[in-house]
Amino acid sequence: MRASLCVSRPVRPEEVSSPALPRYRHRSAPATSPLLETRVPLEAEAAAAGREARPVLLEALRSREPGKGRPRGARTRRPRPGEGGGRRRREPARLGRGPAMEEGAADLRQRKKQSSAETDQVAPAERERENSNLGKSPKYVLFQRFAKLFFGCVAAVTSGMMYAVYLSTYHERKFWFSSRQELEREITFQGDSAIYYSFYKELLKTPSFERGIYELTHNNKTVSLRTINAVQQMTLYPELLASVLYQASGSEEVIEPVYFYIGILFGLQGIYMAALFVTSWVMSGTWLAGMLTVAWFIINRTDTTRIDYSIPLRENWALPYFACQVAGLTGYLKNNINSSAERFCYLLVSASTYTFMMMWEYSHYLLFVQAVSLFLLDSFALVQRDKVHEVYKIYLLSLFLGYLLQFENPALLVSPLLSLVAALMLSKCLQMNMKKGTFISRMIKTMYFYLVFTITLTMNFLLKTFVPHKENEHLLMFLKVKFGLNTTKNFTVNWLLCQESLQRPSQDFFLRLTQSSLLPFYILVLIICLSSVIQVILRRIRGKPLKENTTLDDGRIGERPEVAYHVIHTMLMGSLAMMLESMKYLWTPYVCMFAAFGVCSPELWMTLFKWLRLRAVHPILLAVILSMAVPSIIGFSLWKEYFPRIMAELSELQEFYDSDTVELMMWIKRQAPVAAVFAGSPQLMGAIKLCTGWMVTSLPLYNDDDLLQRNENIYQIYSKRSAEDIYKILTSYKATYLIIEDSICSETGPVKGCRVKDLLDVANGHVVCDEGNSYASSKYGRFCHEIKMNYSPYVNYFTRVYWNRSYFVYKINTVISFQS
Repeated sequence: MRASLCVSRPVRPEEVSSPALPRYRHRSAPATSPLLETRVPLEAEAAAAGREARPVLLEALRSREPGKGRPRGARTRRPRPGEGGGRRRREPARLGRGPAMEEGAADLRQRKKQSSAETDQVAPAERERENSNLGKSPKYVLFQRFAKLFFGCVAAVTSGMMYAVYLSTYHERKFWFSSRQELEREITFQGDSAIYYSFYKELLKTPSFERGIYELTHNNKTVSLRTINAVQQMTLYPELLASVLYQASGSEEVIEPVYFYIGILFGLQGIYMAALFVTSWVMSGTWLAGMLTVAWFIINRTDTTRIDYSIPLRENWALPYFACQVAGLTGYLKNNINSSAERFCYLLVSASTYTFMMMWEYSHYLLFVQAVSLFLLDSFALVQRDKVHEVYKIYLLSLFLGYLLQFENPALLVSPLLSLVAALMLSKCLQMNMKKGTFISRMIKTMYFYLVFTITLTMNFLLKTFVPHKENEHLLMFLKVKFGLNTTKNFTVNWLLCQESLQRPSQDFFLRLTQSSLLPFYILVLIICLSSVIQVILRRIRGKPLKENTTLDDGRIGERPEVAYHVIHTMLMGSLAMMLESMKYLWTPYVCMFAAFGVCSPELWMTLFKWLRLRAVHPILLAVILSMAVPSIIGFSLWKEYFPRIMAELSELQEFYDSDTVELMMWIKRQAPVAAVFAGSPQLMGAIKLCTGWMVTSLPLYNDDDLLQRNENIYQIYSKRSAEDIYKILTSYKATYLIIEDSICSETGPVKGCRVKDLLDVANGHVVCDEGNSYASSKYGRFCHEIKMNYSPYVNYFTRVYWNRSYFVYKINTVISFQS
C-alpha cells in the first residue's frame, strides 16, 4: 500500500533540489497567507528544514496513510531564496547537528499531522468559498459600482434641476415677472445687465443671423460718435448662442424671449450646482458630500452667486463652465483612474476651458490662478508631470482659438496666462534637453522657480512691447492705489475704490459663513489637508517616493494629487477674496465643496487619527462612522434651521415696481425723436438703451478707457461747474437730452467721501481742508441744483421738458438764448 502510494505520486521536478537549478519564488504569492500555510507540502517543509533533515522527512512521506495527504488542487509553495533547500548552505545558528536535528524532525512530524487534519476540514469550505467568489464576486462588484454611479448621477442631476427651479420660483416671487408688462420686466435688468440683454433683443429683430452679427461688430447705434465691435468689447457670445437657440428651436410661438433668456441662465446655474456636486463626490467617494455641498451653497447664496439681482452678468454665464472644468480636472489628476475615464475627463477639461474663455473677458485671469496651482503641484512632484503639461497644452490651444474667434483679441496675447504657460513649457524643454547629472542640469533644477518667474516676466514684457493693445490705465492705477503704492485724485480710480464689490469683505460675510457652520469645518479640513500636503512635500524633498495608490489605512490624504490641487487652489482664491469682496463669489462655492468633501471623507479622519495615534478604538472603523455621522448631523441641523427660511422666501410675495422709471421710459418712447441722444449716469443709460433703443453717450462698462473717461465727463453734471462748461461737454458728445437723477444730486450716503459729488469735488480741486475738515469750495453752485431754479444762464442752455419725483429731463438747446 505504501509502495503503491509512492509509485502513484512521482516526485515532481520542481520539488527536487538541484545545485544547477536554483529555486525562485513568485512575488505575487504572499508568504503570510493562512490559506497557503495550510497547503504547504511536506517536500517544501523538508527543504526548509535543510539538507540534513531529508531522510527523516522521506520516511514520514512513506509512512503516511492514504487520504491524509495534501488536498487535491493544492499548490506547492516555493521557498524563498535563502529559506533553505537545494544545496544552499544552512546557517549553523539555526540548525544544529545530532540531537537538534532529531528534535526538529519530531516537531515536523507533529506539525504534519496537525496540518493534515486541519486541511481535511478546511479544504472543502475553502474550495466552496473560492468557487463562490470566482462566480459571484465580479458581478457583485460590477453591480455595486453601477448602482453607486447611477444613484450618484441621479442625485447630482436632481440637485441641479431643483436648484434651477428654486431660482426660477424665487425670481418670480421677487419681481412678479409673469404679471408684468414687457417694459416693467426689462427695468429689472440694472446696469451692465441691461446692456447685455439689449443686444439679445436686437439680434432677435434682425432678418438673419449673419446680418445681426454684422450689426454688432460694426455697431454705431449704441454710443454716440463711436463705432464699436460689441461682440469683442462686451463678450456677447452668450447672447449670440441664446438667440441662435431661440430661433433654431422654434420657440417664438412657445415662450417669450425674456423667459427663454433667463431660463438658459437658470439652467446653467443648475449645471453649476451639479458640477460642484460631482467634484465633492469624486474627491470623497460618496455622494453624501455632494448633498452637503448643495445645502451649504443654497444657504449661503448671498455669498456664492449674484444671480439673484443681476442675471445676465458674464460671470453667471461663465462660472458653470469653469465648475465643469474643475470637476473634469479633479478626475483627470487622480492616480487610480482607468483610461476611458481619464480620456473623458481630458475632453471635458478641454471643452469647458475653451467655452469658459469665450464667455468672460476676465476668464484668463482665473485660469492663470489655476495654472499657478498646477505649477506648484508639478514643482513639488505631487502629480504626474505628463498630466500637468497636457493641461498646459489645453491652455495654449484655448488661447489660440479664443484669439482667432474673438477677432484677434490682443488681451489674450498679453495675458499672464500665456506668459506663464510658455515659460513652463520652455523650462520643461530645457530640462529634457540637458544631460542629467551635469552641473547645468542641477542648477536648472535647483533654480526652477526663479527660472520660470524670470521667463514669465520677460515674455510678458516683450509681448506688451511688440503687440499693439489698449492698456487699461485706470485699472492699473486702481491696483496701485489699492495696495498702497500710490495716491490719486482721479475720479474714476477713487470711484472704483469706493465700490463695495472692490473693497475688503465685511465682518458680516464671515459671520454668515460661521452661522451656517461652513467656515469652521472648512478651516478644520484645510488645516488637516494642508498639514498632510506639507508632510508629503517634506518626504519628497528627502527623496522618498509617493505611493501610487493610497489606502485608507495609510492615513495620507495629502498624497492624493487632486486633494493637493484643491488645497493650493482654494488658498490662492481665498487670498484674493480677502482683498476684493467680488472675489468671494469665485471662492465661496469651492469652500462649500471642499468642506463637504473633507467631513465626508474617511481618509481625512484617518489622517487625523494617525497623527493622534488613536488606539482605544479601531481607527478605520471610527473614521468610516464619522464620515457618515458628521455630515448627517450637519445636514439635519441645517435642515432644521434654514429650511423654514427658504420656504418662507419662496412663499413671500415681494414687490419691485419703480413707477418713476417706468414713466420716464414711456415718455422717451412717446415724445423723444428717433435721433435723440441721451446723457446721464451710466446705469440709467443702460436702462434707456434696453427699454427704448435710443442712443446714449456712455455705458456702465469699466474695461475701456474711453468709456471710463466719458463717464467721468458726463458725471460733471453733479459737480460745481458753470453751465457753459457742462454745455460744452454735452455737445462734444452730440447729446440732445440731459437727465438729472435726484438720488445722485441729493445723495446722503453712509460714507461721505464716496458720494459721486464728493469724488467730483476732489478731482476738480473744489475741496478746502480746514482743521482736519474738508469743505467744497467753488464760485459756482452745484449744477444739478442750480439748473432746477430755472434762471439765467442755465435756462439759456437747457430747457426742462419733463420731470417727476426722481428724474428731471432737459433738452439741450441748439440755439443759445441769452435772455435774463
